Amino acid sequence: MSQTPFELAGSFRVGTVEFVAPDEIRVSLDIEAPESVALNTGGPRPFPRVNGYLLIPVDEAFLVGQVEWVTVEPAPFPKRRGLQDFGLVDLPYPLRRLRLNPIGTLRAKPRPGEFVFRRGADALPSIGAPVLLPTDLQLRSIVESGEKKRVCIGTSPVANDAKVYVDPDRLFGRHLAVLGNTGSGKSCSVAGLIRWSIEAAQRECSGRPNARFIILDPNGEYSRAFPKDDATISARIFKVNAGEGEEPLKVPLWFWNSAEWCSFTQASAKTQRPLLRRALREVKAGRTDVAAPSEEEKKLHLRRRLSSTLITLRRDLRSNAVKTEATKFGFQIEAIVADLEKWIPDYPDIPLTAIRDAANSALDSRRKDGVDKQSKKSYVYFVAFTEDEVQSIISCVEAALTYLGGAVYQEGPDEDVPLAFNGTDLADHLEILAEQENASQYLDFLVARIRTFLADPRMKPVIADTEGVTLKQWLDNYIGGNNTESHCVSVIDLSLVPTDVVHVVTAVIARMVFEALQRYVTLNRVALPTVLVMEEAHTFIKRYNEDFDFQDAAAVCCQVFERIAREGRKFGLGLVLSSQRPSELSPTVLSQCNTFLLHRISNDRDQDLVHRLVPDNLRGLLRELPSLPSQHAILLGWASELPVLVKMHDLPETQRPRSDDPDFWDVWTGKNEKGEPVTRKIDWKKVAEAWQQGSTERSEEES
Repeated sequence: MSQTPFELAGSFRVGTVEFVAPDEIRVSLDIEAPESVALNTGGPRPFPRVNGYLLIPVDEAFLVGQVEWVTVEPAPFPKRRGLQDFGLVDLPYPLRRLRLNPIGTLRAKPRPGEFVFRRGADALPSIGAPVLLPTDLQLRSIVESGEKKRVCIGTSPVANDAKVYVDPDRLFGRHLAVLGNTGSGKSCSVAGLIRWSIEAAQRECSGRPNARFIILDPNGEYSRAFPKDDATISARIFKVNAGEGEEPLKVPLWFWNSAEWCSFTQASAKTQRPLLRRALREVKAGRTDVAAPSEEEKKLHLRRRLSSTLITLRRDLRSNAVKTEATKFGFQIEAIVADLEKWIPDYPDIPLTAIRDAANSALDSRRKDGVDKQSKKSYVYFVAFTEDEVQSIISCVEAALTYLGGAVYQEGPDEDVPLAFNGTDLADHLEILAEQENASQYLDFLVARIRTFLADPRMKPVIADTEGVTLKQWLDNYIGGNNTESHCVSVIDLSLVPTDVVHVVTAVIARMVFEALQRYVTLNRVALPTVLVMEEAHTFIKRYNEDFDFQDAAAVCCQVFERIAREGRKFGLGLVLSSQRPSELSPTVLSQCNTFLLHRISNDRDQDLVHRLVPDNLRGLLRELPSLPSQHAILLGWASELPVLVKMHDLPETQRPRSDDPDFWDVWTGKNEKGEPVTRKIDWKKVAEAWQQGSTERSEEES
């Protein structure tokens, strides 16, 4: 029969509760309590230890507390108790005290020797309650808690090296942020989480797991972590100027939506953006040959202009601008009449004269003449129009549009639909539209930017040709096909993508993945679990100023990830962020992350931000962040039953991302610690030739 918590109190007691609050328990340690190492719990264990665990019996369970600090305080009482030996002098003996953060409850299972841990405290202890050291079994029950212990990621140094497990559904389903300084082990942790998760799934299924990880790698680190000849994990590597076993990175420009085009071309809001969006609609519909418009094209142009007039009239009537801004509205009607006079002779079968007559009637009744008192010059102004007068004009416009097939609000498909077109056609069509709309002076620079972009030899390998690239092929390659033909990991190497387009390319890839999964759910009513990993997230998910009318490519890229962070879970898309500067990340994205793996963080701004992300009673654990050694991290959030310090498993050298520190000393001395020679061959001629030819291929010695 198992002992109750109170029956165990004598053998493992180390102190007494002397202060109780909902978020704090203070303990006075017994004089006989261990001072450095405890030996009575099944094996030697450091005690007292900051961030270690202690137990307090409460009812039929144990309250689990995490040590925040330990201190020594002077006490007026002598060390010995009971009868005094008057031959000796008893001096005051300092007492040790510590503070516990209550984190959960440990209960015994019906089967002897088994426990279950749950977050939260049902009841708090009373003053004078004993404080106990947990046994090895109890420590493992605390740290290895959780119902779905599927993936082991490391061990806990503060819990006698108990194994730390995570549930992939929790870890990836509600977004994960891996934060820490350079060299603290972030990249190895991300690569390890992916590898250990796939390997664990592989042990449970027969054949290749139906897993999908897409890594956006701006530094080219992960091609070594998931090499092409890896027998365990099926991976595809996409990069500019792909080598043997790699695939060329293709992000066709017809994948780009209107926001991405506007940000890249720096289109202005008033004239350039509307015409750019219209050009995108029309080239995607195949309507690019309008240099010599046919009769049908002329009618289509008239239909668009009348539709625009109808929208403007309805808007002004609804906003009451026909009365509050009567003069401005009157001149607007006069401009409409002037346009009608040009069209009426060409289209006698369309009731355009009715529009003109209704407009002139309203203008005649509302036009007034005035004289400026100072300059004595006469001028024209308009008084408020009535709703009947404006509605009469609207009815005539609607009647004319009926002859033309009704109002049209856009030509061709949505400008954001990924339909193939040629980039040169877009530039040519923009020039034609500029001439039609008499806006050449506003579009010349925009067209020039697009033509320069299309002619840049650095861009061509990335934006790809329309030939040979289909949407289905791209989705198969980058996200993956059916289980038997799929690959588990896609490494998208962005290191050689030109700086001018790297933010747009990253935004397009992330958005295409998200929208593909969104449509998959719509069609199949179930989600396709996929994980999108963003390395160096502070560069691509950087906070931006929302007040600016113009959003550059970096802001548009951040907005894509904000949308994924908010909505991705509903469509099976999990987000993993890796960053060394969390204070620069978008607050929207960071607030949507429910799990954090925190490596060493020394910057004070980053520490302050991380402290604000966790509850007050756990901030003591984060004080260890500046001193964490490499490969150690604090796991907290949705994926862990309790915050825990974890030493991540080792990764073999061949499976680590390429993020080693430069070996200055070995190169200087010409040998490493083992005495092996270290050389660096210098041939600037090869570098110069490759540079000038635009090549980025490695030499044979390097490869």
